[in-house]
Amino acid sequence: MANVELTHINKTFGAVEIIPDLTFSIPDGSFTVLVGPSGCGKSTLLRMVAGLEQPTRGSISIGGRDVTHDEPSKRGISMVFQSYALFPHMTVEQNVDFGLRLAKVPAEERRARVAAAAEVLHLGPLLKRKPAALSGGQRQRVAIGRSIVRNPDVFLFDEPLSNLDAALRTQMRVELADLHGRLKATMVYVTHDQVEAMTLADQIVVMNAGRVEQIGSPMELYSKPQTQFVASFIGSPRMNLISGEPARQEGATTIGFRPEHVTIDNEKGMWGGRLRIAEHLGNETIAYVESDIGEIIVRLGGHQQMKPGDAVRMTPDRDHLHRFDDGGVRLSS
Repeated sequence: MANVELTHINKTFGAVEIIPDLTFSIPDGSFTVLVGPSGCGKSTLLRMVAGLEQPTRGSISIGGRDVTHDEPSKRGISMVFQSYALFPHMTVEQNVDFGLRLAKVPAEERRARVAAAAEVLHLGPLLKRKPAALSGGQRQRVAIGRSIVRNPDVFLFDEPLSNLDAALRTQMRVELADLHGRLKATMVYVTHDQVEAMTLADQIVVMNAGRVEQIGSPMELYSKPQTQFVASFIGSPRMNLISGEPARQEGATTIGFRPEHVTIDNEKGMWGGRLRIAEHLGNETIAYVESDIGEIIVRLGGHQQMKPGDAVRMTPDRDHLHRFDDGGVRLSS
């Protein structure tokens, strides 16, 4: 295990600056998720940690050792990609120990490492199968197993679940969280899916246009976003953000409130509107209301008798208002 330090990292491709100047730490043993929209620089940053890209300026250290110019094989890292990259003609066992064979690890040690990884990832019954006989989730576990047997200091994951269907993504999130709990290893995970970030991370790094918007635990980012970008990006459904007169009454340029922090009523409330659509999800109902101040999303209990066109009134919970200035920065409150 090891911490990762990124110091004044800059990356340009020709005249295009992808990452202007970025500094932050990834603690030893943490599950750190880099999250942000497509094109924000998170995968480029991960590839620089892996040694697949060189920073234009700045330094990278792993476990206190400067690895900025080291080859990937010398960094003590292992990377799991979006593509499983399994050899179709090899069995699961052969795929998992392929890197060990290249490194000329003795056969007895290879068998022991593969057996340990197979136990952690529940791959035992699959070791003699070939990739074509595996599900998407099983193939991803094989790719992770190939990383585990190398005993890296840091695991790097580049959107590893994006090729899976919704059910498998949920299952694999649970398995990855369980894996981190067992290995206690430093893991760095890139995704554009904020649900993955919220459910997996103990530290989230929110990126936007190559810059760090905020670093914190999932609930810190959810409960106290420091910028309007973080407020809008973290949380599903998204935070309601209202500008104009309602915000100025609160001494801000923009105010925000989560869908669960607004009440809805047929007769009384601060703002009026009409229901555009209600998503009945069983355990909850998500209402989308068109109002004079814009669309407002409301999270309600599961059994709601509502239909499009119904007139409603809404009131936000003042104890859970988020206030932002004209630069999109949180006002102290």
